[in-house]
Amino acid sequence: MNPRGGNGFILEGVRRLGAVTIFLVWLLLASVPALGRPRLLVHQVYNAGARSLIIIMLSGLFVGMVLGLQAFNLLQRFGSEEALGTAAALGLLKELSPVITALLFAGRAGTALTSEIGLMRATDQLTAMEIMAVDPLRHVAAPRFLGGVVAMPLLTVIFSVIGLYGAQLIGVQLMGVDKGVFWSQMQGSVGLHDVSEGVVKSLVFGVACSLIAVHEGYHAEPTAEGVGLATTRTVVASSVITLLLDYVLTAVFL
Repeated sequence: MNPRGGNGFILEGVRRLGAVTIFLVWLLLASVPALGRPRLLVHQVYNAGARSLIIIMLSGLFVGMVLGLQAFNLLQRFGSEEALGTAAALGLLKELSPVITALLFAGRAGTALTSEIGLMRATDQLTAMEIMAVDPLRHVAAPRFLGGVVAMPLLTVIFSVIGLYGAQLIGVQLMGVDKGVFWSQMQGSVGLHDVSEGVVKSLVFGVACSLIAVHEGYHAEPTAEGVGLATTRTVVASSVITLLLDYVLTAVFL
């Protein structure tokens, strides 16, 4: 392996990390005045969250049903079918809901944010705003970033609720687990620490995925090909970062 090539790869990674960090600092500074425009913020939450509801709800239902089947099959081997509610709740709240929601968010809302801002860059709309002394970070990037950060935990909660319903549908209606036992075991075993872990993960994933989407769109090459490449980078980078952060946060909470 060429050491010079390896060093160049490391230096490029450090350079990109530094560029994203600096962009995040400027974005956070621009987000403070953006909070004073609640109508625009609500619109961006709608774009990032409400328009992703269908895929989030369908995915949550099917993931909950699959989790119910697999958990029941596993617990049945140990004669612990009554713990199905606990297994489903912990699996969804702590891991599956925040991670899968983040991956779906990156594939749907993240690509939409990148392509929208990238198209504004390609058509010189951002340059025109800079010429008119209008800060694009404050009026374009920051509201979309905040919208994604707010929408992610809300989508995660919806995913969890629908997923629990799917697990209950399989466990109680199909497999014959007692409904009272299913919910009582869940309520007795799931604590605030478990819920807070999922909430913290969803917030961190929301910041990471929204930051990557906005950064890639804002710095996309002003061509059709550049916007397409930025959209691809958004999906790949968001997915990898989400899984990496999931491991780090899980290790911290444990």
